[in-house]
Amino acid sequence: MSLPVTHNLDSDGVGWIIFNDPAGRVNLLNQATQAALAAAIESLSVQPVKAVVVAGEKTGVFLAGADLRALGRLPDEAAAEEFSRAGQALFARLENFRAPVVCAIHGACAGGGFELALACHWRVASDAKETVVGLTEVGLGIIPCWGGCARLSRLIGPVAAGQHILSATLISAAAARAAGLVDEILPAAEWKTGAKAAALRLAAMGRPARSEPPPAPAGFFDAQREAAAVTVRHLPAPGMALDILEQGATRSLAEALALEPVGFGRLATGEVARNLIHVFFLKEAARKRTVDPWFPPGGPASAAPTRIGVIGAGVIGSAVAQQCAMQGLGVLMFDREAPALKRGVEVIRELFRGEEARGVITSAGAHRAMGGIGITTDLADLDYCDLVLESVVEQVDVKQEVFLRLAGVVSPQCVLASASSTWPIEEATAGVSLPERTVGLHFFHPVAARPLVEIVVGPRTDRVTAERALAFVRKLGKTAVICGSAPGFFVTRVLAFYLNEACRLWEQGVPTEAIDGALCAWGWPRGPLRLIDEAGLEVTAQIFARMQAAFPDRFRGTPVCAKMLAAGWRGHRSGASVGFYVYDGVREKVNVTAAQFAGGPSATPDAGAIQDRLMGVMLAEARGALHDGVVKSADDADLALLLGADFPAFRGGLLRHAEKSGAFRP
Repeated sequence: MSLPVTHNLDSDGVGWIIFNDPAGRVNLLNQATQAALAAAIESLSVQPVKAVVVAGEKTGVFLAGADLRALGRLPDEAAAEEFSRAGQALFARLENFRAPVVCAIHGACAGGGFELALACHWRVASDAKETVVGLTEVGLGIIPCWGGCARLSRLIGPVAAGQHILSATLISAAAARAAGLVDEILPAAEWKTGAKAAALRLAAMGRPARSEPPPAPAGFFDAQREAAAVTVRHLPAPGMALDILEQGATRSLAEALALEPVGFGRLATGEVARNLIHVFFLKEAARKRTVDPWFPPGGPASAAPTRIGVIGAGVIGSAVAQQCAMQGLGVLMFDREAPALKRGVEVIRELFRGEEARGVITSAGAHRAMGGIGITTDLADLDYCDLVLESVVEQVDVKQEVFLRLAGVVSPQCVLASASSTWPIEEATAGVSLPERTVGLHFFHPVAARPLVEIVVGPRTDRVTAERALAFVRKLGKTAVICGSAPGFFVTRVLAFYLNEACRLWEQGVPTEAIDGALCAWGWPRGPLRLIDEAGLEVTAQIFARMQAAFPDRFRGTPVCAKMLAAGWRGHRSGASVGFYVYDGVREKVNVTAAQFAGGPSATPDAGAIQDRLMGVMLAEARGALHDGVVKSADDADLALLLGADFPAFRGGLLRHAEKSGAFRP
């Protein structure tokens, strides 16, 4: 049986330690891998080794870190501390190896994988786009516990180490080289030969001498803790990481390493870490999603569409066109009016400028991607497309007219998709021949930042169409949740009930700041009234009207959004600046003038009562949608709200939280 870690000594005296677990898609630092690594180190330690190269042979991944399933099974703090100390002891054997050790990173190197790299004496990374490195543990509610805090602080200084650890992100090889996380960049085609050359160089010259990084300035850690208390106040891991970095900065390496197991033990078996790891696995499961739960078994999976048409140059249509171009897809954007196309092109340019500013794409790359977008006012030009997305106004008669015209232009194999946020696909496409090729693709605003797309299958949608839609969503780098066709699908439906109830509270005289403050205190990144402003008052009013028509026995839409629109207020979308808040470009403030549309002052419920009322409404509707078959599982429901509505991840998901805590029960 093949081992997850093998080793050999080549003719030049270079020892190789190779990660390539035959039992897994990626290399994980699980119990078997750690045992095999220990055996490899032991074997090479008694051979005539000049230097050692640690490398991996999985495509796209060097080391994905610790086995989170094993971590989730740790029974108590003592077991978690031992888990940390065992990993530290193993990596110390690399650090103390008698010959220089080079870590050759080709592919993703995350969490515990990068902690292993930090224990090596020299780090080289290929320039492949798949090569990304970093310590991501804080994002899972834990901290680096195999030496990451202590070694990174000594490598780049406690300030830079703290910023990197708290960001919990993977960065490119180039960014890692600039930050000092890796020592050398190698061409992807030559990474093995380059790593061997580095090993032989160190064998001849000795281990590298490194200068001591600057200490943290006075007050740095206090300031970081204060900031974390505001931005991530429900997450204990950032504060713990800062404490360990601060305490370890003035101690020996051995003493700094000893701090990590204690801090890790306190976090790893806590509810926040358990929930964040659960969310991680929800996302991982979504990457493997198929359409099987919705259709009888079919043939081979369908290929992703590559020639995309977008009808409507508004906010969503332009953003989807930009995302398609980012992924190298050919895009043709249609609108009846040339001025609308001109505005759409400027929106796309601005989106690319934002991606450049964030380092997602280079200026040259943005220019090339922009060149892949065409525009037209002639619907017939879409005849070559293999997927066309309709993104026009939320009026069903307009959508039906568009689809009827479109069906006469494109081939019978073209997927006809609607970006509607509320209309069932069979209503939006009523009258279209071959209704089996119709599907919903509900993107969320802002498209670039929102990872979720709801794929909506109608009663006549066939398996091939659903598979092609799923492949398209994956090509865009998005996560799909498949929904049955129903008014509002899942996320819009559940949010509508929640937001409507918040408006009802507001109309009863509960202040804006009390409502939004209560939900932010519970963990939401923004309160419901702030969310309405971001979505736009016009969009929200339309959704409320649709939900009232769809669920007349249960949904009575509040008129506050319509009243604000009549006053000329539109929220904070597409340049609007007044809604429940006034936005002056610097900081929003409560719109006190809006009180004319609310009831008189009332006794304001405490935060707990507000939370129970609003979250209770959300929970009831999520359960109702699940019962109605809009989604297939509670996990799908939770993932949709996590990714589409920013449900606080540290609670693990709405239905999971309610089940485990017993919260919001009548």
